[in-house]
Amino acid sequence: MIKQQGRLGQVATCPYVSQRFTGYTDMKYNRKSNRLRDYDYASDGYYFVTICTKNHVEYFGTVDHGIMILNDCGRIIEHQWKHMETRYDYVSLDACIVMPDHVHGIIVIRHESELNAGEEMIKGDKILHQIGTGRDLSLREQCNSSRLVPHKIKTLSNLIGAFKTTTSKEIHLIGVNRFAWQRSLYDHIIRNSESLDAIRTYITENPLRRTGGLTC
Repeated sequence: MIKQQGRLGQVATCPYVSQRFTGYTDMKYNRKSNRLRDYDYASDGYYFVTICTKNHVEYFGTVDHGIMILNDCGRIIEHQWKHMETRYDYVSLDACIVMPDHVHGIIVIRHESELNAGEEMIKGDKILHQIGTGRDLSLREQCNSSRLVPHKIKTLSNLIGAFKTTTSKEIHLIGVNRFAWQRSLYDHIIRNSESLDAIRTYITENPLRRTGGLTC
C-alpha cells in the first residue's frame, strides 16, 4: 500500500496504488493528514482519486480473467461517476475503473474563465495548475457569489463527498442497506504528462493486476 500525497481532510494510505508513479514504498495504513497547506483544491488541474468501500467489502462486482464484471451496485457507481461531468460544467473525466471494492479515476477541474484564451492545461511535459492560496480561495468565493458565476465551485473533496452521498442513497434504495464508503480517500495531484500517462495505464490495467496478470 502506498502513502498518499496531498490528502484532503481525513486521510488514509491507499492499499491499491502502485509506487511506480508516486515514488513511495509500501507502508501500513494510517490516517495522518498530508494535505498541502494553502493549496486550493478547487483550482485547475488533474487529480488522481481512489475511494474504497468500508472494510473493503466487494460490493461492485467481480474480476473474471482480467475483466471487471459490474453488478447492479457497480453500474450505479459507474453511472454516477460519469454523471459528474454533466452535473458540474467545470469538471471533465479522464481514465476511470470501478473495481470490486474501490474506484480509481482521474478528475480534471478546469475553469475556462481563469485560463488565457487558447491556453492548454498540458504544455510539454508539465500540467498547468492554478496554485491557490488562502487569498485566492477568498477571491474565488467572491466570484462564486457574483452574477457571473451563479453556482458554487466545489473542491475536490466536496465533489467526492457529493458522489459518495448520491451513490450510497441509490445503492440503499436497491436493498443493499449495509453498503458504506470508507470515510477517507486517496488523492494525488498529477504534475506532468509522464505521470498522467503512467496513471492512465495503471487504471486501465487494474483488473489484470487484480488477477495476477501483471505486477505493480
